[in-house]
This record gives sequence, structure tokens and C-alpha cells, in this order.
Amino acid sequence: MKISTFHASTRFGLGAREGELKHIGSSPKGWLTDQLKNAKIPKEVQERYGGKGLMGETIKDIKKKKIQQGEKKIKLTRDVYIKETGARVLAHVRSEQPFIERLVMFWSNHFTVSIQKPIISGIVNQYEVEAIRPHVNGYFKDMLLAVSQHPAMLFYLDNIQSFGPNSTVGVKRGKGLNENLAREILELHTLGVDGGYRQKDVIELAKIITGWTLDRGKNGAIIKYRFQPSVHEPGEKKLLGRKFKEEGEQEGVDALTMLATHPSTAKHIATKLATHFISDKPSAHSINVLARSFINSGGHLPTVMKTLINMPEVWKEPLVKLKTPYEYVISALRLTGIEPSPKKAIKGLEALNYRAFNASSPAGYDDVAASWASPDAIMKRVEWGHKLAQLLPAGTDPIQLANAGLGAALSPSTKQTIERAASGVDGIGFLLASPEFQRR
Repeated sequence: MKISTFHASTRFGLGAREGELKHIGSSPKGWLTDQLKNAKIPKEVQERYGGKGLMGETIKDIKKKKIQQGEKKIKLTRDVYIKETGARVLAHVRSEQPFIERLVMFWSNHFTVSIQKPIISGIVNQYEVEAIRPHVNGYFKDMLLAVSQHPAMLFYLDNIQSFGPNSTVGVKRGKGLNENLAREILELHTLGVDGGYRQKDVIELAKIITGWTLDRGKNGAIIKYRFQPSVHEPGEKKLLGRKFKEEGEQEGVDALTMLATHPSTAKHIATKLATHFISDKPSAHSINVLARSFINSGGHLPTVMKTLINMPEVWKEPLVKLKTPYEYVISALRLTGIEPSPKKAIKGLEALNYRAFNASSPAGYDDVAASWASPDAIMKRVEWGHKLAQLLPAGTDPIQLANAGLGAALSPSTKQTIERAASGVDGIGFLLASPEFQRR
């Protein structure tokens, strides 16, 4: 079995399940491209999601439930978060399209919304289902528009509090712009911090997307997107030297379409993809190849991913990326076949100081080893892995498990350590603590 088979399952996927390496066989590129052709929403996500979450509820209703429950935090949103995140974990553990799931995770992190704003807890998984998943195999511009108009993003980056200073509502209430969403669209989502924009561009984009807010029902704001003309800043705007005439909501659509295909956006996205799939410090050549693919395809993401799959440098060096705590947990569960309940899944991740969708800033979770490789963090992984090993049936063969999960990546030294373990549990613990398993 080739090392590229392990590469496909671990660097592009989420870690091998039992039999997955044999299934990939000698055609790792084919296994990956096949997933790009027929991406599906996991049934675990579909069953839990069901169009629910908090979408369609009014802010007043949620606050009323909070008061009735007598809690300082919104229990309703926390319960939704636990159940839907648990379903997400289960989907990742069972997935037969782990490359697609990795891409969903990548883009969710790129377009971060964080549960550090409590109300986001109740809609963050739905945000991923509605704004990220449908566009993983489509065009970047469509994903950018979907996330920018989603209630989760409008809440998280405060665009619901942005009013055109000269709009009907702005003049009446004496309110003005909130630049948060506009700034992060430019700095994080598209051009990048060195992408050539200025503060005046932030202000102009903020004006362009005024009115991108929530529906306003009789009982208050509803968690549902709606363009509000009375909040939109009137008049012509100028972004990156291009004039946008007064066209209401269409101004924002046109502006995001321009940003989505900008050369700086191509370089920014290419850098993030290369960092995620190649190394913490990818070469300029790797970035340029991906950026050209992005530009030439108009931001068609499957085309960019096929370019990545066919880049020699992606397959050269194994084990150069350290798994995040979430990736480590998912890969361990996939290999062992253990499927935790939602609460246990959340608790297990928290034991590694990790919560899904809980990044401390709109920049998302870091994608380099330095952020996850402290001695304390690694020791917690070792302890967690040993506890997981204790849950497996007695007599589970650690070497058989190692071959199933690591294949050709299993080093002689790690194999020897596992074989010399005092017990099967210790052997599995050593496997889950090994460099080959910790990295991808």
C-alpha cells in the first residue's frame, strides 16, 4: 500500500475508518475527485437539521424563553448547539466523503462565526448547512454572498446594527454605520490584510451593504435575512476605484462579485488552501499555481481543488501538518468506530480545550502547528487517547488497528512501541499518541 493512500485519507480526509485504506487502494486521486463529483449532505446532519435551529424565531421570543427558564445564558441556544454539533461529529465519524467534510470545515473556519456571541450557538450549525455546504462544489462568489447575507454572520459582525447615515431610518434615529462586516469581508474573507484596500474602502463597502439585515415582523426582528431599503445608504459609492450606482441590494451583490474574483482574493485563498493542505509555510510557487487556477476558473472551487490534488508537492512530504484537537478526535473516533452521544462528544472536545465554532476572533482557528503543539496540549491528547482505548472491546488488536489507520505511514519504531506495550489498551494508547497519528 502506498504512502499516498494514507495521504489521501488523512491530509485530504479525516483519518481512515476500518477498510478505508483498502478502498482507496492505488487510486488516491481518483478517490478524491470522485467525491467532488457527487457531494452529499450527510443523513446525520439532515435528520438533525430538518430546517429547525432558531431560524424564523423572533429575538423577543428567544429572550422571553430565556427569562422563563430563569437562566443567565440562553439555554435554548445551548441545547440546540449540543444536539446539532453532536450530529455534526457523528457525520464526520461515519462519513464516506471525508474530503467533502474537510472542505466544509475549512470554509466554515474561513468564514467564521463564533459562539462566543451566545445567540450564535443556536444557528451556527444551520449556518454551515445553508451557507457553506451548498457551495463547496460551486463558485466562491456564491459562497461569499450566502455567508454575507446569513443571519449568523449579520449577527456576529453586527451588520444588523449598521444604518446608512442618510437613510430614512438613519436620519430618523440618528444612527450610522457599523463597519465590522465590511472590514472582515475585505481583510479576512476576500482580499486579505495586504490586499490593497484602504479604510475608505471599508467605509464604502459598509455603506453598500447597509440594509442587509433581519426581517422585521410584528413581534420584532426575525432570524431571517431581508433587505431593508429604509436602512440602505442612498447615492453612489466607490469601492477599490469602481463606482457603484444606487441600486439597493444589488449594489452589495455586485461589490461581492467583484471582490470574489479579485487577484488579491485569489492569492489570499490560495495561501490558505496551501497552508491547510501542503504545509504551515507553503512555497510561493504552490500559492501561485493555486491562485492562477482560482483566477482562470472564476473562483470555481472544484477546479481549484483538482489543481491542488494534482500538485506534486501535496504528495511529497507526509506528516507535516499537526491535527487540530477536533481533527485528532474525529480521526480517533473514525479509526476505533466509537460513536459518542452529543454531550459526550462536546465533553471530549472540551477536555482538549476545544469547542467547535468557538474561535476567539473572526479570523477563525489557526491552521499552524504552533497554535496546537504546547506540551500541555499534547499531554492532554495522550491522556484522552488512553481513555478512548479503554472503551474498546477487550482483545482489540492494536497492530491491526495501526495498519488500518496508518498503512504505509506506520514507522518501525512506532510499530515496535505498540508491540512492546504491556497491554492492548496501552498499545492502542501508544498508537493514538504516535507522531504518525497526531499529524497529517
